[in-house]
Amino acid sequence: MNRFDTPLFDTLLVANRGEIACRIIESARKIGLRTVAVFSEADRGARHVRLADEAVLLGPAPAKDSYLKVDALLAAAAATGAGAIHPGYGFLSEDAGFAEAVEAAGLVFVGPTPDQLRIFGTKHTARDAARAAGVPMIAGSGLLADVDAAVLAARDIGFPLMLKATGGGGGIGMTVCRTEDELTESYPRVARLAGASFSTAGVFAERYVEHARHVEVQIFGDGEGRVVSLGDRDCSLQRRHQKVLEEAPAPDLPEALRDELHRSSRALCGSLDYRSAGTVEFVYDPVRQEASFLEVNARLQVEHPVTEAVTGVDLVEWMLRLAQGGDEAAGVLAGRPDSIPVSGCAVEARLYAEDPARNFQPSSGTVTNAAYPETDGVRVDAWVETGSEVSTSYDPLLAKIITTGTDRNQAFDRLGAALKATRIDGIETNLGMLRAVTALDVVRDAAHSTGTLNDLGDPEPRITVERPGLQTSVQDWPGRAGLWQVGVPPSGPMDDLSFRLGNQALGNSEGAPGLEFTMTGPSLHFTHATTVCVAGAPATLTVNGEDVPAWEPVTVPAGGTLDVGTADGSGLRGYILFQGGLDVPQYLGSASTFTLGQFGGHGGRVLRAGDVLRAVATDAALDATPAARPAVPGQPGPVPLDSRPVLTSAWELTVVEGPHGAPEFFQREDIEDLYAASYEVHFNSARTGVRLIGPKPRWARSDGGEAGLHPSNIHDTAYSVGALDFTGDTPILLGPDGPSLGGFVCPVTVVTADRWKLGQLRPGDTVRFVPVQARQAPSAKDLGPGRQLVLPGDAGWSRPAGDAAGSLNFGPALPSARIRRGDGDDGVLGRVPEGPGRPAVTYRRSGDDNLLVEYGDMVLDLSLRARVHALHQHLEELRMPGIVDLTPGIRSLQVKIDPAVLPAPRLLGLVQEIEAALPASSELVVPSRTVRLPLSWDDPATREAIQRYMAGVRDDAPWCPWNIEFIRRINGLESVNDVFDTVFNAEYLVLGLGDVYLGAPVATPLDPRHRLVTTKYNPARTWTPENAVGIGGAYMCIYGMEGPGGYQFVGRTTQVWSRYADAAPFEPGSPWLLRFFDRISWYPVSPEELLDLRADMAAGRGRGVEIEDGTFSLAEHEDFLARNSESIAVFREQQAAAFAVERQAWADAGEFDRADAAAAVVPDPEELVVPDGATLVAAPFAASVWKVDVTAGEHVVKGQPLVSLEAMKMETVLAAPCDGVVQQVLPVAGSQVVGGEALVVLGLPVETSATAPSAEGLIKQLENKELEEAAV
Repeated sequence: MNRFDTPLFDTLLVANRGEIACRIIESARKIGLRTVAVFSEADRGARHVRLADEAVLLGPAPAKDSYLKVDALLAAAAATGAGAIHPGYGFLSEDAGFAEAVEAAGLVFVGPTPDQLRIFGTKHTARDAARAAGVPMIAGSGLLADVDAAVLAARDIGFPLMLKATGGGGGIGMTVCRTEDELTESYPRVARLAGASFSTAGVFAERYVEHARHVEVQIFGDGEGRVVSLGDRDCSLQRRHQKVLEEAPAPDLPEALRDELHRSSRALCGSLDYRSAGTVEFVYDPVRQEASFLEVNARLQVEHPVTEAVTGVDLVEWMLRLAQGGDEAAGVLAGRPDSIPVSGCAVEARLYAEDPARNFQPSSGTVTNAAYPETDGVRVDAWVETGSEVSTSYDPLLAKIITTGTDRNQAFDRLGAALKATRIDGIETNLGMLRAVTALDVVRDAAHSTGTLNDLGDPEPRITVERPGLQTSVQDWPGRAGLWQVGVPPSGPMDDLSFRLGNQALGNSEGAPGLEFTMTGPSLHFTHATTVCVAGAPATLTVNGEDVPAWEPVTVPAGGTLDVGTADGSGLRGYILFQGGLDVPQYLGSASTFTLGQFGGHGGRVLRAGDVLRAVATDAALDATPAARPAVPGQPGPVPLDSRPVLTSAWELTVVEGPHGAPEFFQREDIEDLYAASYEVHFNSARTGVRLIGPKPRWARSDGGEAGLHPSNIHDTAYSVGALDFTGDTPILLGPDGPSLGGFVCPVTVVTADRWKLGQLRPGDTVRFVPVQARQAPSAKDLGPGRQLVLPGDAGWSRPAGDAAGSLNFGPALPSARIRRGDGDDGVLGRVPEGPGRPAVTYRRSGDDNLLVEYGDMVLDLSLRARVHALHQHLEELRMPGIVDLTPGIRSLQVKIDPAVLPAPRLLGLVQEIEAALPASSELVVPSRTVRLPLSWDDPATREAIQRYMAGVRDDAPWCPWNIEFIRRINGLESVNDVFDTVFNAEYLVLGLGDVYLGAPVATPLDPRHRLVTTKYNPARTWTPENAVGIGGAYMCIYGMEGPGGYQFVGRTTQVWSRYADAAPFEPGSPWLLRFFDRISWYPVSPEELLDLRADMAAGRGRGVEIEDGTFSLAEHEDFLARNSESIAVFREQQAAAFAVERQAWADAGEFDRADAAAAVVPDPEELVVPDGATLVAAPFAASVWKVDVTAGEHVVKGQPLVSLEAMKMETVLAAPCDGVVQQVLPVAGSQVVGGEALVVLGLPVETSATAPSAEGLIKQLENKELEEAAV
C-alpha cells in the first residue's frame, strides 16, 4: 500500500535506461509506487524493463528515436497512467524544455524547475549565478563569439586554458590548449561539437589547472529556499574527462576549504530556491590548496551512491517524496542540519564496456557471463547480467561497484577484492584497469589528479587474436554431458586425442579449454610470457617469425606473436593449448563452443580478429618448465613420438555393429559393401557430421512406413556420436556437434577410441570401416600408442587383393566369407518377445558406449513411449555410476555409459532386470502440461526457406513450391484449408526433445485423425528459420534454431529455447521451454504479431505462451481410441491410399533413384597450358566453387581474390600468390573440384599501363566466413 496520505501520483515513469533506471525503480517500489519503464528496440531484454510493473516501447535503438523523443515519453505516461516522470541522469534529465513539457501535460517532473535547469544547464549562466553567490571562481570567459574572441580572452586567462561546450557533459567538447596556435586550431572543432552534440550551442574558456583534482558537493533543496549539503566527493580519477573512480568524502582536503565549499554550494543553490538533488562541482588545485567553481549538475549524479553510503540517505527516495508535495515534501528536510553528517568512507568504480588497451575502444555484444560480489560492505548498481545485449548506441556504463569502510584504506581494500570477484565475459571491459587503480600508490596516498589514469591502460595478461584462422573456436573435453535428451550436443574437440595430448604436455588437466582450428590456424599476440603447445594436423608454426616445434611446450615471450599456418598435408584440424587453460566461462557445464546454438566458448561463436582471450593464471614458481621435463607418457613435456596420432589420407575406422543393420533395415549385401568399399570424404562436411561418397544401399524395406517414404526413415531415435547415419542414401559420420535425435538408420558406429579420426578427415580422403568385436575396442582413456591400433579381430579379416588403401571401390561386393562382421550379431544384443501387458524388447548396440533399448514394432504407439518413459525414470532414479546420459526416442531409450566405469555387458543385464520388473504400460499417468503457442500459418520466413531450397538445392522436388499443398496431396485432403483446420484442431503430445537440437520437440497428435503424414526433404534444406514448424513422417517439430532441416513447413512460432533468459515461460536453469509429455496446441497470429511476440520472448518478456499443469493417462487415451476406432480406421485408409498414390508417382518420376550429388565439372587435361614462368593456382582440397572473381586477361596483384571455394561449411578465398595476368580460369561457379585440381593460371606480369588497376584499389582484406551448419 502507498504510504502517502494525499499523493500527487501513484505511478512513476522512469525516462531512462541502464543501471540508473534499475536504481530508481527499486527506490520507487520501496515507497509503494507503481513503476513504468520505457525502452528502445535495443533494450527489449534490459533489466529495467523486467523490473518495472509495466514497460512501453519508444522506438528504434538510436537515442534520438527513442529516449530523446519527448512526445513518445509523454504518450507512454498517458497510456500507463503515470503521474510523474523521473529523468535519471543523461538523456533529457537537464533539458528545460522537457521539464516544461512534462509539467504542461499535468505531470510531475521529478527534478529541478525548468528555470533552474536553464540557468545551470549552460555553463556561462551557471558561472554568473555562482559569482553572484560568492562561490570561489576560476579565471574564465563568457560565451565566445568566435575564434578572435577566444584569443582575446586567453590573454586575460592565461595558458594553459580549456575550451568547453557550454551545454556539454561527459567530457564531450572539452579541449586543453597550451598555446595560442592550439587555441585557434581547436576552437572550430569544439564549436562544431557543441552545436552537434547538445541542444544548447556555445563555447567558453577557463583556466586549466595542471594536476587538478575534481571535487564536488552533493546538495538537496526543497524548492523553497532551504538547501542542505550531504558531504563531498572526489571524482579526479578519470579517462578522457570521464569519471572512472569516485570516493566520499574527498581525501586530503583542508577542513576550512571543505566547509567553505559546502557553505558556498548551499548559498548558490539557495539563491535560486533550488529543488531536488544536484551537485556543485569544483576544480581543486592541491598545490595552491584552492578550489574554484566548475559547474552545477542539476540532476542526480552517477556517483551518488558513495554519498548515500556515508550519509545513510536514499537520494532517489528524497527526490520522489519531495515531488509528492504537501506534508510529505515538507518532511524531507525537516529537522535536518544544513550539513548532513558523514560517517566512514566509500568508493565507487564504474565498469565500462570499453577496452583500455585500445584507447578505450567501445565494446558491444552479448554478455555471456556476469558475476558480481555479494559480500558485506559492497553494493552493486548494475543493469548488465548474463545474456544482456550491450549496444554501442548508448553510454558504455554497465555497472557501479561501491564499497564502504571505516576508513579510506578499508574501502579501497574492499573495492580491490570486489573487483577481483567481478567478472564480465563476452565483451571487453575496463575491469583490468580498475583493479590496477585500487593498488596504485599515488591513489592510496591521495596524490592523484585528473591525469593519473592517462597512460594506465589494461595491465592484465591478454591474448589478442590478430588473425582468427578458419573456424577457430574454444573447446574443452569431454564437453557437455547429460543434456543429450534435450538436444544439446557434447561439442568438445573433434580430435580429442590431439587435444588431450597437448594439454598433457603442458601439465594441464586433459580437458582444459583450448582452441580448435580447421585447416588454417590463427595468429595470436601475447602481452605476457605464456607457454603453449600446438597439436593435431601439421602446420607451420612460428614465434616472432622463428620456427618452433609442434607437440611440445613452447614459451611465447611477452609481446610475442604465435603464428599457426595452414595444414597442407594430411589431417584437417589443429589445436592450441595454453598452460593453465583458457579462462572461459562454462555454459551448461562446459566451456566448449556450439556455434549453431550460439553458446559456449568466446561469445558462442568462432573467433574474430580483435578478440581478446585470457589464460588461467598458473603458479609461476615451478621447479622446471614443462619443456625441460622428461618426455614420459602421461607426464608434462614433449608428447612421445609413438603417442602422436598418425595422420593419413587413407583412413581405417574401427567400428562395431549396430544399432540398425541387416537384415531388418539393410540387405546383407549392403553391409558387405560397406566393409569392402573405400568411401570418399565429401567437401560438405563439418563438426556436425562428415558426409561420405560411397555405394548406394539396396535396402531391406521399400519405405519407412509411418516414419517416411524412404527406407532409411525410422521413428526418431537417439544417435551416438560416431554413428554412420544414412540420411536417405547418403552416409554421414555424426560428429560432436551433431543432433541427438533423428529419424534415420545407422548400421555401424565408430568406437570411442577411434572417433578422434573424424576430426582429421579431409575432403578427398578415403575411409574404410574395420569391424571389431565390441570387447576388443581400444579404450578412449588410453592416450598412448595402443589407442591407435587397428584391431581387425582375427586373421580372417583382410583387405581385398589389389585394392589400394586410397582407391575408391564401389564395385561388386566380395563373397561374404571374406567380410568380417565384428561380433556377428548385426548389433542386436538380445530380444524379449511380447508378453501380457508388455511389448517386445530389442536391445541394440550403438557403439561401445551406448545401449539402445527399443520397444515393439516399427509403428507409432503411445504405449511404447509410455514404456520408454517408465524405464527412463527408473534408471534416472538409480543414479548408477557410469551412466552418462539417458535419451528417449519415440519407441526407444538410449543409455550412454562410460565403459571404463560401467561395462556394456553389465549394463545390459541391469536393464534387462529392470525392464522385467516394470509395471504394465497402461498404468502410466504422467505430468502433462497444456502449452498453447502462437502459429503464423505459412509464414513468410518459411516461404523464403522454400525459395532458397529451390534456388540452391533442387527446384523439382515433389514438395515444392508449397509444402502445405504437398501435405494436402499426400494425406488425401480436399483443400489446404483442411490442412489448416487439422493442424489447429490437433493437440500434439511431446514424445522427444532435441529432434533438431535445443529442446526442439518431436510431437504427434493425440487423435490419430489429426496425424498428417509426410516425408522429409531429400536432400535436406541448408537453411531453416528459427522456430519454423514442420511435419515429417507422423511428427510435428519446432526448429529450435536456424540450420538445415527436412520437415515440411506449416508455419512459424515463438522460441522454445532461450540461451540466457530464465523469466516466464522459461524456468531458471532450464533454457528449454517444453517437457516430455507436454500437449501443444496452436492459435493463429499474423506474421507481424508473431515478430512482436518473438522480440519480446527473446528479451525475456515472455508473451503469447499459455501453460497449464495437468496429467496424461495412457488408459484414458486408449479408451478414447477404442471409442473412435471406426472413424480413425476410415481416416487411416484414406490416408494410406493417398500415400500409395504419391509413392507410385515418385517411383514413376525416378525420385527414388535420384543421384544425391551433381557430377563434378572436371576440365580436359589437354586444355591446360602452363607457360614457362607462369603460376598454377590449384584447389587445396575437394570443394564446390562458390564464386569466380577474375576473368582471363585480367591484371591481378598479390593477395587479390581469385576463386572462392565452399567446403566444410565454410568459405575459403584463394588469393593470387603474386602479381600477374590471368591466362586461364578453369572452373565455373557451382562446379565441384578435387584436391590439387587446377583452377587459375597466372602469367608473368606485363608492364603496367596507365589504365591498369592499382594494387591499392584491388587488394581487399577478406575474412573467412564460417558457414557451419548441420549435416543432417
